[in-house]
Amino acid sequence: MTPAFDHSIRMAVHARASPALTAAMRGVSMIGEPAVLIVAGFAAALWLLRTRKGPTALLFATILAGAEILDQLLKLAFHRPRPAVFFGLAEPMGYSFPSGHSLVSFAFFGALALFAAPRRWWYFLAAAVPIAAIGFSRVYLGMHYPSDVLGGWATGAVWLLVVRLAIRGRDGDSTLGSGGH
Repeated sequence: MTPAFDHSIRMAVHARASPALTAAMRGVSMIGEPAVLIVAGFAAALWLLRTRKGPTALLFATILAGAEILDQLLKLAFHRPRPAVFFGLAEPMGYSFPSGHSLVSFAFFGALALFAAPRRWWYFLAAAVPIAAIGFSRVYLGMHYPSDVLGGWATGAVWLLVVRLAIRGRDGDSTLGSGGH
């Protein structure tokens, strides 16, 4: 992969550590737990069903499930060992590439932004904040290499693009980018 890049970024981030920032990054990382985002996604899908947006609810559930499946398949394909964690935290289980937190948070917040049109630029900007914070938290805590996070974001972006193109091809994009109507 990119050992020099990963090492230099990890060390630069770790050099700026503080107890307050570590506590904040642990909280941000918890928000990005794939299980947390999947439960939040399930709750959002139920809300969409209650507001008579069944196709959007199904699409949202598909996006999240697909992101988690992609994460697991890619981890098995790459078998990249995890880096040494910082701050005496427990070593996470599983492989490192891609960052599941980064991939699933990109899919979760990116999908919400796609569904939120007509003011897409605002929603994408809002989605970028938690996506970036969650990715940064994974590097800060030493749970992932920076390239794992970049790989998670790239995979999430490609997954959303594939879903968007599939929907556009199927029904002229009536589901995505129209508020789910």
